[in-house]
Amino acid sequence: MPISYSDGIQPEYFAVRNDVGLFDVSHMGEFFINGDDAKTFLQYMTINNVGKMKVGDAQYSAMCYPDGGIVDDLILYRKPNGYLMVVNAANINKDFDWLSQNIIANVSLENLSESYSLIAIQGPESRNILSQFTDFELNMPFYSYQDGLVEGFSVMVSRTGYTGELGFEIYGNAESLLHIWNILINSGVKPAGLAARDILRMEMKYCLYGNDIDKSTNPLEAGLSWITDFSKNSFVGKDSLLKIKENGTKRQLIAFTMQERGIPRQGYEVFINSKKIGNVTSGTQSPILKKGIGLAYIDYLYHESGCEIAINIREQLVPARIIRTPFIKDTSLHH
Repeated sequence: MPISYSDGIQPEYFAVRNDVGLFDVSHMGEFFINGDDAKTFLQYMTINNVGKMKVGDAQYSAMCYPDGGIVDDLILYRKPNGYLMVVNAANINKDFDWLSQNIIANVSLENLSESYSLIAIQGPESRNILSQFTDFELNMPFYSYQDGLVEGFSVMVSRTGYTGELGFEIYGNAESLLHIWNILINSGVKPAGLAARDILRMEMKYCLYGNDIDKSTNPLEAGLSWITDFSKNSFVGKDSLLKIKENGTKRQLIAFTMQERGIPRQGYEVFINSKKIGNVTSGTQSPILKKGIGLAYIDYLYHESGCEIAINIREQLVPARIIRTPFIKDTSLHH
């Protein structure tokens, strides 16, 4: 997936926010898990509640190490004959090894990353455009999927995305998706690249593995408590996370807007009254807000929205303010 296509980052970004855009996300990893004890295995390996899933559901989740650090964040799909797990591209081998090391009897695990491709059509007009080429209605709820035909090709269409807009992710083999990609582009949908995708996800405070979450961060400080189900009997990392929950997190992932000109970048230091309180994990210029925005881990004491902070940008302390997320509130996500 290129950084951007010929139109450039801003037109690609605005296409997704205002109209429709198309991403090639085939680099993502896909594992298939099935067998009599697949549900038990995934209940133990992931932090969300797999027991609540029915066929047709998608679930955002994560895997943790025993110390509560994050192995990866992922999407799980409940298929009629098992589970499809979608993981981050950079973590395919690590995640597969982690699952393999913990595998139990009566469970089979298969890495299908080479045989799956994935494209994502995102934006307020995505349903109107895609529905011209499907043999089924696209009115499924957020975080659900349907198997069916798109322009005669057998695919899985999931109502998910990484942009904060109404959108659909289409899974299938490379040949089918190349045809569907070309059909959508020829119907006027703009292709969009990694740079636009990164701005879009940041404006929604969607975590990026390697920036905002990794093995040194836990779901509670990353704002992922909502996918951490402590009512489950046991899962990898549960004991450590319970201790963290009881003692309180020492830091928190917050979102901030720059109050003066300046673009925050990963690694920049965060200050309050000349005291260092944390580091930026993601930052960019928001085309719609016309200001710098970012995410940062800071001392828990200062995490309240409205708090005035400063970002060290090239040895200058530039004022910023902690805000409630998402940065962009009025989107087509639930239309």
